[in-house]
Amino acid sequence: MRLRSALVALVVVLGGLVAGVGGAAAATPYCGITWGSTAKAGGKLSTAPLGEVRTGQHGCWDRVVFEFAGPADGWSVAYGETYTEGQGLALSPYTAGGALLRVSLRAPAYDGNRVATVPYRTGEHVANPLGYRTLRDVVFGGSFEGYTTFAVGVRARLPYRVFVLDGPGTHSRIVLDVAHRWQA
Repeated sequence: MRLRSALVALVVVLGGLVAGVGGAAAATPYCGITWGSTAKAGGKLSTAPLGEVRTGQHGCWDRVVFEFAGPADGWSVAYGETYTEGQGLALSPYTAGGALLRVSLRAPAYDGNRVATVPYRTGEHVANPLGYRTLRDVVFGGSFEGYTTFAVGVRARLPYRVFVLDGPGTHSRIVLDVAHRWQA
């Protein structure tokens, strides 16, 4: 009888420990992501021209990297319709995805002689991230008066972050990460 009582008590205690751990795990953000999905902006206008746009994947998010030939740190990102620079035409008809991130870079996609520094045309798909969990499309929205715009199509309205990296060399990069999902 004592052995049975001891076993029942042990099961109750272990059950409480497991329930406590499960509750804490459920409250833990997915991959530690606490970014949110509200509008974000930072930095200032730069003359460093955009040179390359590329995408990548991580276990917890998909990434878009905008690389500049010089120091650039100005950007604004928000969910919503995206319009071409200079013309104001909606880019949503050109993009794939359930939600649209409007990316405005505070730097040109042309050099001091007004020669394009990227091979994209307005409305052209810059990247087609097939097989990505979150990214669906990256479309060039043009560059006008020192501002460059992209429409980034994503699966749904998900948390994102934006940050600036120096290098390589004299270059700089503005990085956009979009989470694969909200919390666990």
